[in-house]
Amino acid sequence: MTFRFDSFADFIAMSGHGPYIWACYTALLIALVAIVIRPMMKTRSVRLEIKQQQNIALRRAEQKKRT
Repeated sequence: MTFRFDSFADFIAMSGHGPYIWACYTALLIALVAIVIRPMMKTRSVRLEIKQQQNIALRRAEQKKRT
């Protein structure tokens, strides 16, 4: 197996096409990270909201029992 580029700098430059190639890889990486992170953040916020609603319901139930 041989390496197609003479040096690491040539690999980064990609025969002059490096900026375009690395920009595409960067955009892809950002999109993939967003695809993973956004649902996790949304799930966390929904769980927090559900807990808050449950706490409100429990407090209301306790207040009804007292009266």
